[in-house]
Amino acid sequence: MPNVKVLDMTGKEVSNIELSEAVFGIKPNTSAMHTMVVNYLANQRQGTQSTLTRTEVRGGGRKPWRQKGTGHARQGSTRAPQWTHGGIALGPKPRSYRFTVNKKLKRLAMKSALSTKVIDNNIIVLDSISMNEYKTKTIVSMLKAIEAEGSKALIVMPEVNSFVVKSAANIPGVKTALVNTINVYDILNCDKFIVVKDAVAKIEEVYA
Repeated sequence: MPNVKVLDMTGKEVSNIELSEAVFGIKPNTSAMHTMVVNYLANQRQGTQSTLTRTEVRGGGRKPWRQKGTGHARQGSTRAPQWTHGGIALGPKPRSYRFTVNKKLKRLAMKSALSTKVIDNNIIVLDSISMNEYKTKTIVSMLKAIEAEGSKALIVMPEVNSFVVKSAANIPGVKTALVNTINVYDILNCDKFIVVKDAVAKIEEVYA
């Protein structure tokens, strides 16, 4: 079982925690993680791009010249794609880029991402994050104490704490999440995966 030290907000080691082998100690599956990252990015796309076809461009109702005898190629409209100011042939139209991934692959990808952070020693377990005021400076000093300052960090909490969420919102590269909102992309995208001890228990309960 992976053994990780538990720190407090000042960076002092207070205890150790044994992480579940089934969640934090598996051999990472690169293919599963890649699929979930592609899925996440595809689902973020709005798909609202739209070009005008020849039927949607204003004008072009009159035939520009007669069919025969002019020496020109025959034309039926000045809004055909080959004309300046004409419509676009086969251009993009609004569509959804979303696709679904089965539950088994989602779980494998999540456990692989968590295990990757343990293997790379980029997981930091905190005893707790206690705040009773909105203070960005408190989060900044905590990140400095646990050696996560200046890097992309994901802070995972067991429950909503508006003081932590809003205090961390002003810090570039720092993101907060709950156990039920974490995703493979955010875990792999962060340099330091900071998780509260109570959140570890919830993650193991869901994915073990």
